Amino acid sequence: MDGLIRGLVLRFLQGETHMSFEEAVADFPMEQINTYPPNVPYTPWQLLEHIRITQADILNFIIKPNYNELYKDLEWPKDYWPPQDKIVDEKMWRETIKSYLNDLKKLEEITQNPNTDFTQIIKWGGGQTILEELLKVADHTSYHLGEFCIFRQVMSAWLKGHE
Repeated sequence: MDGLIRGLVLRFLQGETHMSFEEAVADFPMEQINTYPPNVPYTPWQLLEHIRITQADILNFIIKPNYNELYKDLEWPKDYWPPQDKIVDEKMWRETIKSYLNDLKKLEEITQNPNTDFTQIIKWGGGQTILEELLKVADHTSYHLGEFCIFRQVMSAWLKGHE
């Protein structure tokens, strides 16, 4: 049963149940990374940065004491979103993606580690388990990647032939 659960959690983190992060962001037109889709208060980059910040926060919540640092709560919503007026270039876009993928790899390692007890309550939290936090990352990312893909649709930001 343990292997089955680890495999499912890993698949959810990697986006195999819908679309992976890499597939969603592939070939996004750089000239549109700072564009606000119709009736949306944030840009595609700001949405990806929000996904990255949230994932990093949950990763830090899981592992911080392993690095002899205390976990510090972020303030909602201020600390979970970049400034609305922030304009980025391709380098910053790629840095957001790279940082997200690096943190995802760490979460995958936690998931695959047979010594990770998914039912372990995180001592410095409020009763959360490691499994709960891993699933929270997968759920949050999946939700917002769906939103990101809709952005691409309404912005005509998919390459021709995308279905």
